[in-house]
Parts: sequence; C-alpha cells; structure tokens
Amino acid sequence: MAPILVTGGSGFIAAHAIARLLAEGHTVRTTVRGPARADAVLAMLAQAGVEPGDRLRFHHANLTEDAGWTAAVAGCAGVLHVASPFPERLPRHPDELIVPARDGALRVLRAARDAGVRRVVLTSSFAAVGYGHPDRDAPYDEASWTDLEGPGISPYIASKTLAERAAWDFIAREGGGLELSVVNPVGVFGPVLGADFATSVLLVQRLLDGALPGCPRLEFGVVDVRDVVDLHLRALHAPAAAGERFLATAGDFMWVRDMAQVLRTRLGDDARRVPNRTLPDWLVKLAALADPAVKQILPELGRRKNASSDKARRLLEWAPRSREDALVATAASLRAQGLLRA
Repeated sequence: MAPILVTGGSGFIAAHAIARLLAEGHTVRTTVRGPARADAVLAMLAQAGVEPGDRLRFHHANLTEDAGWTAAVAGCAGVLHVASPFPERLPRHPDELIVPARDGALRVLRAARDAGVRRVVLTSSFAAVGYGHPDRDAPYDEASWTDLEGPGISPYIASKTLAERAAWDFIAREGGGLELSVVNPVGVFGPVLGADFATSVLLVQRLLDGALPGCPRLEFGVVDVRDVVDLHLRALHAPAAAGERFLATAGDFMWVRDMAQVLRTRLGDDARRVPNRTLPDWLVKLAALADPAVKQILPELGRRKNASSDKARRLLEWAPRSREDALVATAASLRAQGLLRA
C-alpha cells in the first residue's frame, strides 16, 4: 500500500493515528521538527504496544518553512494534517499561533496537490465552529462557523478558524484534483502515551491531583482520541467524505463538575482528591493571575454550548465511546504512567 503521511507525529492525536495505521498494516510517514521529536514518537508507539519496524519513516519539516514538505508527501496515498500549535500559555502576539497554523495548512495542501495525493484530512477543531456567538442550547453543527468578531476569541480559536477557512479557500481556488475533508473535535481525552498530551487532558490531571480546589464553571465536549483517529481514517477513505467537515463529540457537552462526578463514581478511592464543589468565577480569575493556563479559560466561564456529531454517525457510521469511558481512560493512563501525584 502507498504510504500515508501524518504531520506533527509527536502530538497526542498524531501519535495515536500513527499507532492505528501501523497496527492496520499501513506504511506511514510522519513529520517532526528534529531528532528528539522522532525519539518521542518511537517512545509513544512503544507505549501503545506497536513496533513500527521499517514501515515508519521520519521527515524533518516545519509548519513555518517550505523545506521538507515535497519529500514528505511524495508517493503518498493520503495525508492526515494533524500538526497545529496549541500552547499551554497565551502567546505574546496572536500571529505566533495564526501564522504557523494557516500557512502550515497551505504548505501541506500545496505539496499534496503537486504530488498527486488523492485526499487530505485536516484536523481542525470545535474552536472553528462554536465561538464568538451568544449562549445557546441548540447544538452547533457543521454549517456553523466561529465569529471572529464576537466576544472571547482567543489566539488559538482564531488560528484554528483562519487555518480551516484558508484550507477550504485553497481547495476551491487552486486545489486541482485534491480532495479535502475536515474533522472538528471538541475536547480530546483518552489514553495518554507519554508526558506530551493534549491540553484538555491537563484538566483531568489537575482534578485527580487535587490541584483544583473546586470545579470551574466550564462546559465543553468530550471525545476519546482513539475515536478522533477513527473518524480521521473514515474521512480519509470514504467517498462521501470528500468536501465535508465532521464534528467529533461523544455526546452532549458536560460541565466540569459533571466530569468530576464521573471520575469519583467510576474510580472510587483513586479519585479521592477530585473536588465536588463549584469554584466561584472570582476565584478562578484570581488564580489566572498566577497560572497562564487558567487565564485562557476565563472568557468561557459560565458559557453554554453544545454540538452534534449526527453527520459523522450518519454519513460515516462513526460510533464513538461514551464521554464517561473517555474520561476514565484518561485517568487510568495518567495513573499507569506515573503522571499523577502519589
């Protein structure tokens, strides 16, 4: 089989994608920024129980440079463009996120088109779907787009929205025969393969460690990383997925207090440090003065959102794990790898 390229191989979703592809017998290429990142990928694959042998090849390529992308995509049957910056701290300037996300997507698409690749699946985000709007109970769907002129737009939200918009514009104007599908996950949880994991996993880690004295008034979606990868592969192979975007959420959005309740109910004594009270907003704002990660969530305090994955379930027969199982899998893997306080 022709190889499949997964960009940003040391990332949380990308590493799981590589493991899944290798386990299914595919030859895989992945891009990394340097040798240390390649070692990290191999360590995560070992944690996943996958031995790549000679079926995994590394290419050095950066989202901010043209070098390396032509070689990475040459001869590939498809591309999963997963790489995109998601820092724990707010950048000094929005362009630190926007430029690599947008220009990196265009570099990958351009190289894939020129190499005759059939389809690229872009990892976007719910960040490109449901922000900048008033509170609503009706679920967002794939027709919805974030309003960048609305309130509470962080640099990360802007970067994901502008990158996806630029990708669709590229396909419409100069994509040639290249097909594009897009996956828009909500908060991604599930088994971690090392200390480098999705920012959303930090919430579960901090709940279990007792680092949070209470639950901030945040509501967001939950999906397991393995199901996000499964949706990527369905979007890569299914003819009906060409030119479509797919929201990835395991169910209705959850308040952090509800997530904490799941952990306490399912984990028993292992969740003894998980708080059972709600933090007042003023206390979260005070904590944000000392914790940049907390500062990023301030615009979302008390906001109501929801999203539907009906399209992915109907069109691609996607059947994700439950929200509860995703959260418990996250906790179990953090404990198994010694990433929680004893």
